[in-house]
Amino acid sequence: MTPTTTIPILEGDGIGPEIWAASRLVFDAALQRHLPNQRVEWRTVPAGQRAFDTTGDYLPTVTIDAIRQHKVALKGPLTTPVGEGFRSINVTLRKTFDLYACVRPVTWFDGVPSPVRHPERVDMVIFRENTEDIYAGIEWAYDSTEAQTIRDTITTLNGSLNVPFPSTTGFGIKPISKDGSKRLMRAAIDFAIARSRRSVTIVHKGNIMKFTEGAFRNWCYEVAIEEYSDRVFTWKTYEQISRLEGATAARSALDAATADGKLIIKDHICDAFFQDSLLCPENFDVVATTNLNGDYISDALAAQVGGIGLSPGANINTATGYGIFEATHGTAPSIAGRNIANPSAMILSGALLFDHLGWHHASTAITSALSDTLRARESTVDINPDNPIGTTEFAQALVRRITAAS
Repeated sequence: MTPTTTIPILEGDGIGPEIWAASRLVFDAALQRHLPNQRVEWRTVPAGQRAFDTTGDYLPTVTIDAIRQHKVALKGPLTTPVGEGFRSINVTLRKTFDLYACVRPVTWFDGVPSPVRHPERVDMVIFRENTEDIYAGIEWAYDSTEAQTIRDTITTLNGSLNVPFPSTTGFGIKPISKDGSKRLMRAAIDFAIARSRRSVTIVHKGNIMKFTEGAFRNWCYEVAIEEYSDRVFTWKTYEQISRLEGATAARSALDAATADGKLIIKDHICDAFFQDSLLCPENFDVVATTNLNGDYISDALAAQVGGIGLSPGANINTATGYGIFEATHGTAPSIAGRNIANPSAMILSGALLFDHLGWHHASTAITSALSDTLRARESTVDINPDNPIGTTEFAQALVRRITAAS
């Protein structure tokens, strides 16, 4: 009997249904070509505005149950109001299944316009902590009873509130834990070692937020030093050698570690990282960072390689195996239904899902076909405004290449 894998699909709002329809053409072609004995059942489940309009619930129980049963899902963009209404469905899903690592590969495809001179130098994988920091969603409106309690508590603890406009200040809590930080760093290091990457950079704002961002940095280094000492060389070790033996000895130790294939663990202040990721992105490989930093960094790097329309994402828990894979862009309602949306982010997210399931040949076929199609300048209007093809036609171009590949 042919084995069947059921994958829940959250089509999304706006352009979601049409980029899913295009992506499915590509997925089915890759599976038929490389896993002919594997049957996949794509199970559409409701979420987002369309779900609310039909069921009265933005994230129905049937959807949660389907993901819990099958452990993975693929999703399109979902509506989230700004400043009011329900909290993000994405955040709810991440918290429900403890998807603590948001993994965002960022690389340039030949043929894609970029605002920077050398987009080919960008080849990073971002590991963004996914359950803590500001995405914990702990905040209170300025005029609430809870906000007044916070004012009183801070004043009691510090002797003063130390905010310029106390009566009109809202408050949010930024929780960052040792356990959460360490498990993210483990995931980043394991990924880097398994794929022979060169370095992991801890990105933080620890010079200002010493007990949250600074603690994150320290806990990440602890993981590297205490659990991977035979496979990594840390910047802390470099600094220690430099103090005791001098800069030349430290450089020699770093060179020797690199020659031995050890993973280099270093850290970078987040604002300096933004500058250096523009000036010398080749210095960064795998990045481990806190939630808000990772949000900014992922989108900024995506812009360097052609935009968020080409940006895939995976939200995973390496211990449980749960994973939700998503197009990271918005719903783009202004272009919905016009067959002009770029489905690349969902297609690449599907490739990440296939890798997660161990279907590596199918994943590679999808990525290769996408690369070849973009190089040939067969692309949607956001990439090729002079001679664009439609969403469906773009998917069909990938299918032709997957089918024809040797």
